[in-house]
Order: sequence, then C-alpha cells, then structure tokens
Amino acid sequence: MRDRKPVESWLTDMDGVLVHEGQPVPGAPEFISRLRGSGKRFLVLTNNSIYTPRDLQARLTRMGFDVPEESIWTAALATAQFLADQRPGGTAYVIGEAGLTTAMHAVGYILSDFSPDYVVLGETRTYSFEAITKAVRLIDAGARFICTNPDPTGPSAEGALPAAGSVAAMISKATGVEPYFVGKPNPMMMRSALNTIEAHSETTAMIGDRMDTDILCGLEAGLETVLVLTGISSRAEAERYPYRPSRIIGSVADLIDEI
Repeated sequence: MRDRKPVESWLTDMDGVLVHEGQPVPGAPEFISRLRGSGKRFLVLTNNSIYTPRDLQARLTRMGFDVPEESIWTAALATAQFLADQRPGGTAYVIGEAGLTTAMHAVGYILSDFSPDYVVLGETRTYSFEAITKAVRLIDAGARFICTNPDPTGPSAEGALPAAGSVAAMISKATGVEPYFVGKPNPMMMRSALNTIEAHSETTAMIGDRMDTDILCGLEAGLETVLVLTGISSRAEAERYPYRPSRIIGSVADLIDEI
C-alpha cells in the first residue's frame, strides 16, 4: 500500500458498522461523538432508500447517536442528485417510499406514470406486483431504468429480505433492459458524498462491513478503506477477494483514538 495523507474526512456505512440488528455496535456512539468533537467532516452512508435523513437521524438518536440530519447520505439522495444532473426537471415513475420520493421532489422532479423519462426503483417494505408490472410496461415503452442500489437482500430481525437488486433482476428479465445502479458499489455514491462535504479522496477514509459494496466502492473512488468485522464480511472472506481494504479492524471502536 502506498503512503497516504492523514485522514481529514470520514465516510462510514451505517448497518453493520454503527448499527447491527437494531442495536448500536459497542463503541460506535462514542466514535461518532469523537468525530463531531474533532470538527472533521463526515457522512453516514446507507444504500437503503426507504428512509429520509430525518427518519434515520431519529432512529440513530434513539440508539444513543448524535448525528445531524445533514450528516446522513442515502442512495435515494445520490440517485435524485444524479437524475437532476442528467435531466433537470424530468419526470419519473418511482417504486419506493418516503426516502426516495422526498428526495426526487426536492430536486424538482415530477412523479408520473405518463410517459416518464425514468423508472426509478428503490427499496420498499412491500413490493407491489402491480407496480412492478407498470414499471415493465413503461420501460418497454422507452423509459430509462434506474435503481438506487444493487443489494439483492437486506437485513431484518427475522433474517434476509429481498431488496432492490432482486426486484431489479425481475424487471430486467421481463424487459431485457439492465438498470443503472447509483448506490454502492458505484463510486458515484462516494463522489457525491465527497462533494456534499467538500472533501478530497486523498484525505478521506471509507469504513464499511462489506467487501463487495463498501470496500469496492471506496477503493474505486480512491479512498482509504477500512473493513470492520461487525457486519457481513469476515477476515477469511476478505482474503478471497482480488482486492484488499487498506486495513481490517474489529470495529469502529478501534478508530476512536485516531480521531
């Protein structure tokens, strides 16, 4: 590994890094508190597009985290920003919940099922077969296909849940059209986050628990990457990938003294 400049900004995944199965990871609230006290710029990232930053802030507050709303960056926000840059003032048929629809409205998009510019697929607690059918027909008619994130499953207390990536595969199979994924591991998610806090890749670190999304995304965006072992990927699994994180640690608690 080449020598890197000191870390001045931090990006961290949420589930598996700060929170695990609805509970704070030991030491994670203290890590965030130390970050805030240091004055260093940071963002909490999530591929989940169900919730708005305000929703997530409230959830984290209940678990003992002091995270400002503006320090939360979701795949829904990144997707809305991408579409606003690509086609300002466009129209979209959206499958998703408040996190996605609110972000789309905020960038001036009109949500419509009448000849929309895009079909935008996000996470939702209850995927509707009727809505999926509508998406298939709109894509067949020429709408461009965008998906917030490629995750095939998401976590829950009862076990894995089908997520946006699985539903996107169903729509692709029916239409022959592959979506453009904006969320991790697309480095665009990292770049949009960096731009949001005016940070530079050479002095930013990405903390994640998944080799195939967090670490890959950070690596491709030119960031220092830190794999924590409190979520999906184990040390043994990490060794099987053709790329490596900058380092592997037990949890974010191990980073407190570095801030």
